[in-house]
Amino acid sequence: MIDVSDVRAAASRISGRIRHTPVLPVGASLWFKLEYTQHAGSFKTRGMLNQILSAPTVPAAGIITASGGNAGLAAAYAARELGVPAEIYVPVTAPPVKVAKLGKLGARVVQVGNEYAEALSASVSRAAETGALFCHAYDDPAMIAGNGTLGLELLDQVPGGFDTVLVAVGGGGLIAGVIAALSPAARVVSVEPVTAAALHDALRSGGPVDVPVSGVAADSLGARRAGGIPYELASSFDVPTLLVEDDAIVDARRRLWDDYRIVVEHGTAAAYAALTSGVYQPAPGERVVVLLCGANTDPSDLA
Repeated sequence: MIDVSDVRAAASRISGRIRHTPVLPVGASLWFKLEYTQHAGSFKTRGMLNQILSAPTVPAAGIITASGGNAGLAAAYAARELGVPAEIYVPVTAPPVKVAKLGKLGARVVQVGNEYAEALSASVSRAAETGALFCHAYDDPAMIAGNGTLGLELLDQVPGGFDTVLVAVGGGGLIAGVIAALSPAARVVSVEPVTAAALHDALRSGGPVDVPVSGVAADSLGARRAGGIPYELASSFDVPTLLVEDDAIVDARRRLWDDYRIVVEHGTAAAYAALTSGVYQPAPGERVVVLLCGANTDPSDLA
């Protein structure tokens, strides 16, 4: 199982290649971790860099990944920085803003299917055909360890420490890294849309299961099945899973804009929606961090 030693090794490996993203205090007992300011607009750049740098070799064919958008952007950025080709498979439903950015980063973009799962299947077949390094978007030890490096940063960024971290969850690659970095010292809480609850259903069922995927956050939290590694970590540390409705996610995203001039995607806003909707109610004096993990979105609907 991934643990903090793997996360520390990842931090050393990707040092100098990622941004140490800031923390914003927004109340006496609440902080935002502004990970959406990371290279390529999300936390996934940490994990992709670690995944590629951990590989014994990168074939001439480069790397291949499947993504709802953010993992692809991270892979394209990492590949460009490391000087290797990248081929990214995304659903035809991927937001145009993400697809356009992939092209700007120099990746070859292939759109397949209506869901992440279909793009994933096509990308695995293509990697086997070409010999490219397949980089999983969330269920890979190196990816997870790299993502966890933001948790190590948090330990140095919140004066006096914190009790709880709220994390938006799709396939589980981010929360798995945070669990590895911070548990059991801090409580890590999963927040998922009601319409895409892969980790919640996995923990309820005793293992990853296929779930229906829809809703406003499906482009970034649209994994049909939670990863095996995230499931094992979340199960081992008895991670609570909360579900939020789409209207709460939309409201939280707008509040982040109205109150703080923070622009994030709907999936990212899910973590904050746990607080604004009352699904998560901190105990008196509880010190809470909300991870704001991605900002690859079209801000026009916030005007």
